Amino acid sequence: MPVGFRILPRARAVAPALVERFRKLPVANVSDSMSRIFAAGPRLRPMHQGGVMAGPAFTVRCRPGDNLMVHKAIDMAEAGDVVVVDAGGDLTNAIIGELMLAQMVRRKLGGIVINGAIRDSGALAKQPFPVYAAGITHRGPYKDGPGEINVAIGFEGLVIEPGDMILGDEDGFVSVPYADAETVCIATEAKHAAEGKQMAEIEAGTVDRAWVDATLRKLGCEGV
Repeated sequence: MPVGFRILPRARAVAPALVERFRKLPVANVSDSMSRIFAAGPRLRPMHQGGVMAGPAFTVRCRPGDNLMVHKAIDMAEAGDVVVVDAGGDLTNAIIGELMLAQMVRRKLGGIVINGAIRDSGALAKQPFPVYAAGITHRGPYKDGPGEINVAIGFEGLVIEPGDMILGDEDGFVSVPYADAETVCIATEAKHAAEGKQMAEIEAGTVDRAWVDATLRKLGCEGV
């Protein structure tokens, strides 16, 4: 197959049981558990009514402003998959709108992430199907290609491979590498539990804040 016009099978995907464990965790805690260097950037924002996105990545690389391969990916993706589209970050033409959203809902996909734009934003904002994108425009897409499916993609400092764990909430979304998913999940579950305990201490007024002054003294701050 020619480079730039390839449709590949996905060789692996995070297990459904692991997806459900991640679904209960905040994106911020997952990000912290990966040393805060795997964020997808602030440009890609939730465009839907609200709710968690969780599932294995089904990746697409397409020409900016062209959604031919996105249509094919929607037909190929399995229930629960999150279609992740690198459209070059261009906001001139929308990659999806209300009709494609309806098709994804019918196929019971887990969500879509687009490094590009959407349209029909009012309709998308009123429904719970997870949609993350970099912007909005009324201009529709072309359907000429080229593009690739199930290849490694990268944007906003994040590399995403087919089958990686994709998690999104109100703060944005994050991708967890397939090989690290179990380890990151365990670390995040521990962090989430620790933060729950800390919140209870804050509400009870028993939290220890001595570390603030200790840190300031260590840094040489006067007046502490």
